[in-house]
Amino acid sequence: MQTLFDKRALLISGKGGVGRTTVTAALAMAAARQGKRVLVAEIGEPDEDLAALGRLFGRQTLPADPVPLARNVDGVMLWSRKGHERFLSMVLPVAALVRAALRSKPLRRLLDAAPSLNELGVFYHMLTLAREQRPGGGPAWDLLIVDLPATGHALGLATLPDRILQLIPSGPIARSVKEGKEVFFDEKTSAMVVVTLPETLPVTECLELIEGVRETDLPVAGVIVNKVVGDDFTEEERAALEPVVRDNALFGATRFLGIGMVSSSLRRLEVESKTPVWRVPELPLEGPGLIHGLSDAMLADKTEILGAVDVAEPASGDRGGAS
Repeated sequence: MQTLFDKRALLISGKGGVGRTTVTAALAMAAARQGKRVLVAEIGEPDEDLAALGRLFGRQTLPADPVPLARNVDGVMLWSRKGHERFLSMVLPVAALVRAALRSKPLRRLLDAAPSLNELGVFYHMLTLAREQRPGGGPAWDLLIVDLPATGHALGLATLPDRILQLIPSGPIARSVKEGKEVFFDEKTSAMVVVTLPETLPVTECLELIEGVRETDLPVAGVIVNKVVGDDFTEEERAALEPVVRDNALFGATRFLGIGMVSSSLRRLEVESKTPVWRVPELPLEGPGLIHGLSDAMLADKTEILGAVDVAEPASGDRGGAS
């Protein structure tokens, strides 16, 4: 998985419930441990209660401007209105005009109601963050990792540039979209990573998403299979045990019988996805400990999984539980 950390941007997608947000956080920690300056983002509204990514780092919410989460890791909430504001600031020369435009109720309703305009705001917010520079020069962050909320949103983002350019082929919006395509749609610098579980339905949806994204210009870097259960049995041992387990009420029977489904799901992904498939183990951890343990696995690190976790302290009065 080291090749992922050399990208400028990673877009993480997957069916709800597969652990996409946890994997996103673990990728950020793994990249940071490799010396990368990482900005990790989720999509929503700033300071909303559903900042699942923020809670994994000990924060109840995330704002629309980056804040420190851990060593070499900053976090942000991508907000369509923030993107609209930054775009209007670029095309309107006076700040008062920007504020007046955003106070217009009809304009706000249009920006919030039209799906493409809403997605365009998120897209432009992403682009402005990718543009940010350090005081001494160079990108403010080496790697931007975005936790996309659902597979449908991933396809919407993948098709957004072409939809916008068909409607608006020239002008400042078109120029920004083309610049965004150079940043987020170039396989040398960016890619989508799909997270799934080793189960039939999540694997099917994962393959459908990959097929849909491949019809666009957005490159797919690979699949991360989350919660892969270890198999300590040989094929002969499993064949001998299966009838005994099926015919008797035994503790752990469901887990044992699920090993075969894990193996078949992995084989299907490796054959049909036509992309690298990385496995991360199921770990008996939660919260920051789980993030650190998964980052160990991603780096193939031999250090103790239950080692110290260097996560920034949440702000005063902002100590939400990890999810």
